[in-house]
Amino acid sequence: MADEITETSQTVAAGQLRAFIERVERLEEEKSQIQEDIKEIFAEMKGTGFGSPLKLVA
Repeated sequence: MADEITETSQTVAAGQLRAFIERVERLEEEKSQIQEDIKEIFAEMKGTGFGSPLKLVA
């Protein structure tokens, strides 16, 4: 009985860990896309004659 509880607890913990990792990975992908979008906006600003007033810190 104790072995079943331990195995179930480990399975639940593994599932939770996997969910956390998947969430972080999804957010990292979104962050990367947002950074690309920002770069495109600055390139557009430069193309229309405006300087880049901000420095991006990655």
